Amino acid sequence: MQQKAQQILKDVFGYDEFRPLQGEVIDHVLNRRDALVIMPTGGGKSLCYQIPALIFEGLTIVVSPLISLMKDQVEQLREVGASAILLNSTLSREAYSLNIQMLKNRQANLLYVAPETLFKTGILELLGSLQVDCITIDEAHCISEWGHDFRPEYRQLSSLRKRFPHAVFMALTATATPQVQEDICSILDINSGHKFLASFNRGNLFLQVFPKADPARQTLEFLQQFPDQSGIIYCFSRRQVETLADFLGKNGLSVRPYHAGLSDDARRENQELFIRDDVQIIVATIAFGMGINKSNVRFVIHYDLPKSIESYYQEIGRAGRDGVRADCLLLFSAGDAQKVRFFIDQKEDPLQRQVAFVHLDRLIDMAETEGCRRIPLIRYFGEDYQAERCDMCDNCLGGEKEKVDITLAAQKFLSCVFRTGQLYGAGYIIDVLRGSAAKKILSNGHQHLTTYGIGKEYSKKQWSHLARQFSRQGLLTKDLTYGSLKLTSKASQVLSSQEKVFGTLQEETTQKSRKTPDYSGDYDRELFTQLRQKRKELADAANVAPFVIFSDKSLIDMATFYPQSEAVFLQMHGVGQAKMKRYGHTFLHVIREFANTYNKGEIEKTPAPAIPRSTPKTDFKPRYVLVAEAYNNGASLKTLMAEYGVKITTILAHLYNYAMEGNKLRNEEFAKASRLSQSRQDAVIRAFEELGVEKLRPVYDAMNGRVNYEELQLLRLYYLNR
Repeated sequence: MQQKAQQILKDVFGYDEFRPLQGEVIDHVLNRRDALVIMPTGGGKSLCYQIPALIFEGLTIVVSPLISLMKDQVEQLREVGASAILLNSTLSREAYSLNIQMLKNRQANLLYVAPETLFKTGILELLGSLQVDCITIDEAHCISEWGHDFRPEYRQLSSLRKRFPHAVFMALTATATPQVQEDICSILDINSGHKFLASFNRGNLFLQVFPKADPARQTLEFLQQFPDQSGIIYCFSRRQVETLADFLGKNGLSVRPYHAGLSDDARRENQELFIRDDVQIIVATIAFGMGINKSNVRFVIHYDLPKSIESYYQEIGRAGRDGVRADCLLLFSAGDAQKVRFFIDQKEDPLQRQVAFVHLDRLIDMAETEGCRRIPLIRYFGEDYQAERCDMCDNCLGGEKEKVDITLAAQKFLSCVFRTGQLYGAGYIIDVLRGSAAKKILSNGHQHLTTYGIGKEYSKKQWSHLARQFSRQGLLTKDLTYGSLKLTSKASQVLSSQEKVFGTLQEETTQKSRKTPDYSGDYDRELFTQLRQKRKELADAANVAPFVIFSDKSLIDMATFYPQSEAVFLQMHGVGQAKMKRYGHTFLHVIREFANTYNKGEIEKTPAPAIPRSTPKTDFKPRYVLVAEAYNNGASLKTLMAEYGVKITTILAHLYNYAMEGNKLRNEEFAKASRLSQSRQDAVIRAFEELGVEKLRPVYDAMNGRVNYEELQLLRLYYLNR
């Protein structure tokens, strides 16, 4: 079975190797065992059921709420020669009848169907008369009330067990917390031991968060980095979508709006123009993107705050599905968070309200963290993410922010929580500290408290940022039902001055988005542009989306290796026998013409070395590797700082990551760069020997705060490479 699956992977889909977990899942399903599969968007979930569907004798049913995704996937499957059909409300009567007839004639391997269509009178009876080998439930998180997109109609899917007792059941989703995973297994009666959990880390997505100041200007500056590239901008309201789309259009950008207030025809047209690369940018509410299988989205901007960390993760997951680098920008403000809280407060169901507040708080934690953004994002989904840095987010590239003593601010805040009876949320506490004359504060008599007005030195935004740090450091807990803050035992130690608190103060100035390095590889941009134009011509002629012909990743391969023979062209990513036969001659002609003009020789693609299936594959060298290799080749710390435009602490952090992977660094410069006396250097080294090198804070404390983090980073590297 595995050999047949491997052959289909290459000959039909044009891929040399399975992505992490794909092979194991396919083996498991082909042995007729149920499975719950959690893989990130773009992680390759579809192949987990598409390949078994091409091996099974009978029909594979794919239940999905995403009508646009069904259409895209059916088109892509037909392009590689697979027999796939769909049934949903968008089909004409003639097309619907034709697909029903194909089912009756047993001419289809895969049927994509929406839940409401599946349970129509006659459809289940027809399917009951066929050999159904596999039932795949996509977007399975919709079945759980703890999921971010609960759909009551999904609960009916549990009844399929009785109707199709011999079928293998497969549930797939990109976003499922441990609680949601349990719900899916319980409702669909899937053995919890048959769970496949891929890493939630999408290594090709660059994450960045900037304070929201002048959002239209910030968006325009960001978009200047991506000329002629596809991207999505998410806004909170329909009005904001229209306003921003109009502003961007007046500034010469190719843009269309998308929201529920538009007519069905207008939404359909704008989405189709975007998918076909006739329009580059969609400005949308969250109504857009579910199931959009467009692989060449190069950026996602959150103009407003999403409602939850799951929504954020799912929406950024629409970028970079081809494995090439994509950029994700979130414009964050406390005002947006308050706006989301207001709408959550309108929910009547207490459980739904509680769940929504928890989801929002975790998203704000990720937005406000001073450390690597991937740590809170990935750990939210229950994954044990061990890396200290990802080198693919703004915080990792921006350098470690030095912590300052915020004990006095903590004491003021904690004291105010205590004196108001531990009955209020952070917003109310901040208003008391800043001396607000709000009606609620005056009616409660809190203007007479000793903590009233003692916190005017910080803005509301700064206090909000501090309050979240106090919570993250375990000084406060929050009542999940009412949102009130409670003191912990650790808070008592801070109030009695037995413990100090260190953290960061948020600056009132705003940051500009800055361009970050392109990690998509060293390929010929001019040839890539020509191939992209040819792809668009073919797609328009065939009435399909360009990425259905070939993904950007396939074109990048072609623009890297200049294939001029069929043998080498077949080595390109995503080129199988069907696409070779259909498009090989056309693309080879473009490449040969280009090669003759510019004297480019064909380069045989070396097969990628075998990697463990649990290890995510990336298509670029992380920045810390590039920095370390340059350093080992003789570049000084000062040279690297100038080249990358960062502080020395960032360069040292990159070198530390490299060293912790077991690599050696030349060592003479680290001790030389230190400004400490020899005796103080020796004391720091002894502290590393005693306390370890994983965290700098214990060593900082052991030196009584008299050695700064830059010196500690230098001497840690010296210690590691002695």
